[in-house]
Amino acid sequence: MEEWIDFTTKSVSHSYGGNKLTGHIPDELGNLSEIHSLNLSRNNLIGVIPSSFSKLKQIESLDLSYNNLSGRIPTQLLELNSLEVFSVAHNNLSGSTPERKAQFGTFEESSYEGNPLLCGPPLNTSCSKIESPSTIPTTSGDDEGEGSSFMDAYVFCVSFLVSY
Repeated sequence: MEEWIDFTTKSVSHSYGGNKLTGHIPDELGNLSEIHSLNLSRNNLIGVIPSSFSKLKQIESLDLSYNNLSGRIPTQLLELNSLEVFSVAHNNLSGSTPERKAQFGTFEESSYEGNPLLCGPPLNTSCSKIESPSTIPTTSGDDEGEGSSFMDAYVFCVSFLVSY
């Protein structure tokens, strides 16, 4: 099955078909301070959402949906004042949704749905009814070793440099 990944800048959209990205999202992506849109949806990404994404001050759209991301949504993302589109739907995220202030007050349930251990508004799940997230692992041990992590970071960076 062929999958498509879109990388969009302010006026240009690039599609990369067949990229089934795996592994952790590299922290270094947070250094792409001029990027306006980041779409990493529909891959096999694991691990946590990097808090370094809070440095993406120009970002208007961040789509991390349909992966296998785990852990909490970093509270630092509240600093992304230009964010208009946000989706972390259909992952394995846990804990409460970000505080509903500024731009995060505009995101609807569809931005968060499909995360059974995620709670709080705009979801209809109260955080008091959810099992403690401390019992949920936030990283996944993969059998590929440290070398594959470096390769994932390399492939990510090359893809962004080529498309930007």
